[in-house]
Amino acid sequence: MTAPAPLDLDAVRRLAAEVDTTAICDAARDVRVMSPRLRCRSASPVLCGPAVTVRCRGDFLGVVQAIERAGAGDVLVVDGGGRETALAGELFARAALHKGLAGIIVDGGYRDMRFVSGCPLPVYSRHVSPMAGTTTALADVNRTVACGGVPVHAGDIVVADHDGIVVLDPATALAQLTAAAAVMAAEARVVERLDAGAALGDCLNLAEHTGRLARGEPSRLRFTS
Repeated sequence: MTAPAPLDLDAVRRLAAEVDTTAICDAARDVRVMSPRLRCRSASPVLCGPAVTVRCRGDFLGVVQAIERAGAGDVLVVDGGGRETALAGELFARAALHKGLAGIIVDGGYRDMRFVSGCPLPVYSRHVSPMAGTTTALADVNRTVACGGVPVHAGDIVVADHDGIVVLDPATALAQLTAAAAVMAAEARVVERLDAGAALGDCLNLAEHTGRLARGEPSRLRFTS
């Protein structure tokens, strides 16, 4: 059996830089979308990279282990069970910046907002809390975790921007991002028509779509050329 070709991360990052998470969701309706309760706490929400995962419950030793394991371009994904206890803070963000990580996502608490709020590293968390956890529980890094209500496997491609966080299967990431780029191109053509004075209905198959729905027929609203 032939092994699958390795994922071209450079191509993934180039495509991800050209599309929005909204376009990814439009192109791939089954994409995993993390809860909007995970909010960007830093100066930039935009990230893309393979996930390094760790599960913690009120103890952040595993986050230290995961940062040590992670490499440049990785996204640290922490399953903190949604608890308020802070599992990371300023020093973690500084260490991640030094190593060139693409970002940190914590389904739990984060602290040290005085630094983090202006930090260029994308940092997401469910809560902000000054109370840190303990440091006595060893953790398994790169096991499958739950973050923001969706499963995340080590090596999954995590993409985030101003609209939210999505998780892509590495096997289909390039195809989904390519489809998202096509969605962006179609939307750009619609913007040109709207700027030229067209009505929104002129850019959609609106009459056909509503007519088919009224007759009980399957239909899909789409842009017209």
